[in-house]
Amino acid sequence: MPLGLLGQKIGMTQVVGEDGKMIPVTVLKLGPCPVLQVRSQELDGYDAVQIGFVEKPRRLATKAERGHVSSKVESKRRKRLTGAGVTLSPKAEIEPQRFVREFRLDKPAEQAVGTTLTTNEVFNGVKAVDVIGQTKGRGFTGVMKRQNYAGQPAAHGAKKVHRCIGSLASLASNRGGGRPKKGRKMAGHYGNERVTIRNLQVVRVDADEHMMLVYGAVPGPNGGVVMVRPTNKKRKPQAAN
Repeated sequence: MPLGLLGQKIGMTQVVGEDGKMIPVTVLKLGPCPVLQVRSQELDGYDAVQIGFVEKPRRLATKAERGHVSSKVESKRRKRLTGAGVTLSPKAEIEPQRFVREFRLDKPAEQAVGTTLTTNEVFNGVKAVDVIGQTKGRGFTGVMKRQNYAGQPAAHGAKKVHRCIGSLASLASNRGGGRPKKGRKMAGHYGNERVTIRNLQVVRVDADEHMMLVYGAVPGPNGGVVMVRPTNKKRKPQAAN
C-alpha cells in the first residue's frame, strides 16, 4: 500500500475543464499530517507509517495519548526501560492527535518521526487516488431501500402490505423445514461501514491550501474523515487494432 494522507471531506462542487465541460468534483482538505511512529520489519514485523490529523486538546486526551507523541510524559514503564539502558523510539514532540491511522508500506519507510507530510510531498505527480471513508449510517431499513427490492403489488385490490419482503420459505430450495438459505437479502442495518472508492481522477491540487479536487463522489458526510492514497489499480493495456 502506498503512503497517503488523512483529510476531511468538504463537499461537492463543479469546475470547468479544459474542453469547456462541467466536471463534478469532491473537495478534500488533506493534512498536514505529522508522522507519529514508523514501523519496521525488525521491531514490528511489517513496514508502516503512522500519521495523525487534527490536534486534540490536552485536557481531553488520555495520558497514553499524550505519552505517545511526547517524551515529556513520564510513565513507570518508560522510567524502567530508561534505567535499564534501553534505547527508546523517538517521539514526535507535538500535541495529541484526534485521528491516528497507519499506512502499510511495501518497503521500509523513508520518513522520520516528527516530520510533517503535505499534499505537495505525497501526491506530487499523482493522477489517480483511492479514497477510504465511512459511509452515512441509515439505521434499520427495509428491503426496498437496502436491497432494491421491487416490493409487493400496490393496486387497490392487492394486499395492504406493499413494502414487505414476501415469502421466505418458498425460496428454501429443498433446504428442509421451510428455512431460507443463508445469506438471504433481508431488512437490517444499512450504512456506517468502511468503503473504498478506487481510481478517482485527480482534477486539481492546491498545495498552499492543502486542497485536492477529485472527480466524482467519495463516501461519508461533509466534514467526515477520509484516508487518501495513490491508487494501486492498474488499467489493462488496450489491444492494438
